[in-house]
Amino acid sequence: MQKLMGICVFCGSSEGSDPAYLQSARTLGRLIAEAKARLVYGGASIGLMGEVARSALAAGGEVIGVIPQFLRAREIELATLTELVVTTNMHERKDRMHQLSDAFAVLPGGLGTLEEVLEALTWAQLGLHKKPVVFVNVKGFWDPLLKTFDRVGSHNFARYGLKELYTVVSRPEDVIPAIMNSERQAAE
Repeated sequence: MQKLMGICVFCGSSEGSDPAYLQSARTLGRLIAEAKARLVYGGASIGLMGEVARSALAAGGEVIGVIPQFLRAREIELATLTELVVTTNMHERKDRMHQLSDAFAVLPGGLGTLEEVLEALTWAQLGLHKKPVVFVNVKGFWDPLLKTFDRVGSHNFARYGLKELYTVVSRPEDVIPAIMNSERQAAE
C-alpha cells in the first residue's frame, strides 16, 4: 500500500453502554479525516456508525456509506455523506466495503460488527487480502474475543498464528500509526 486511501470502520449501530465508545468513534472519525484518508462504513446515522461518520465529515473528510436497501429505513442512512452506495444484500455490502478500503478498524459493536471483522480476518487467513485489521480495544471491550482467538490458535484450528492477521490498540489515536506500520500492508 503506497498511500492510505480508505479505512473501513466496523462498529455498532448502537451507542453501547459506555460513553467512551462514542468518544472513540468521534475521535477515530476526526483522525481519519485529518489523515486525508477516506472513511468507509455502514452508512447509518445511528450509533457509533453515525458518530464516526459525522465526526469525519465535520473535520472535512470524505465519507462513503455502504448500506443494503433493506436497512435504509432501519438504520436511518446519513443524508450528508460524500457518497452513499446502496447494495442488494449484506454480502454485497461487505464486498463493496472491502473493495473501497485499504485497511479495517474495528470499534465496539454487536453481531454485525463481529460478522464483518471475522469475514475480513478469514479472507486474510485465506490469502485473499493483506489489508491491516486493527481492533480498537476500548476499555477492554474486545478482550473476550481476543482470548477466543488465542484458544482457536492454541487448539490448532488456524493454519498459522491468528495474531499475524490483526493488531490491537487501546486508543483511536493509535489506529492510523498501527495501519501505517503494519507488516501486512501490500498492494493487491
